[in-house]
Amino acid sequence: MPSTRLQDKVCIVTGAAQGIGLATALKFAREGALLAIWDVKQEAIDAAVRQCRELGARAEGWVVDVTQREMVDAATRRVKERFGRIDVLVNNAGITQDARLQKMTLEQFDRVIDVNLRGVFHTSQAVADIMVAQGGGVILNASSVVGLYGNFGQTNYAAAKFGVLGFTKTWSRELGPKGVRVNAVAPGFITTGMMDTVPEKVLEDLRRRVPLQRLGTAQEIANVYCFLASDEASYVNGAVIEVSGGMTV
Repeated sequence: MPSTRLQDKVCIVTGAAQGIGLATALKFAREGALLAIWDVKQEAIDAAVRQCRELGARAEGWVVDVTQREMVDAATRRVKERFGRIDVLVNNAGITQDARLQKMTLEQFDRVIDVNLRGVFHTSQAVADIMVAQGGGVILNASSVVGLYGNFGQTNYAAAKFGVLGFTKTWSRELGPKGVRVNAVAPGFITTGMMDTVPEKVLEDLRRRVPLQRLGTAQEIANVYCFLASDEASYVNGAVIEVSGGMTV
């Protein structure tokens, strides 16, 4: 019998058309969720929606740039109108534009902060009133081990992911009394499209740094999101779960 840990829960996943976001959407679909797929490319969104529906899930897709507040608010209203409620928000959308401090441009810095930090604020603020009014909900934020420990060449990304931890701790205090749980996941190095530009020599070094001697998969992150979104995690609030194969031990 198929698992239904998220049966009929209305779940928004941002950046859901590829990588960890897509793996999360598909995992949620298998667990009985009703999916709102948000991303920036219509063709990729359509493909993700199709895959979710093939798993038997009810899924709809919207083009949403999380840096554009009007788009976020409009899409949130449409999700509420279409499904009647919003139970889970997975703030997965994110980008990298790496450079050392002395070489990083203001454009690189601003773009990453805009997507990875401001975007999380936009989407979370957009759903918060809905979740509070219905008496419960779950907000899940994508941080990173880079946000915990820093990383060479990622001033902007580390700052954003560290900021997301601040959001998580603050919102868990503000929204917890109103029935809304807020948690964060901090992945290690995961084999997604973000890693495509990393030279093999660097990847091999990363593998050696992980006690499990391999990089993680998007599915392994999706599994943790699924647990946190489910009622099995009903007493987990304000947590940051590192999913890195033990690389920081």
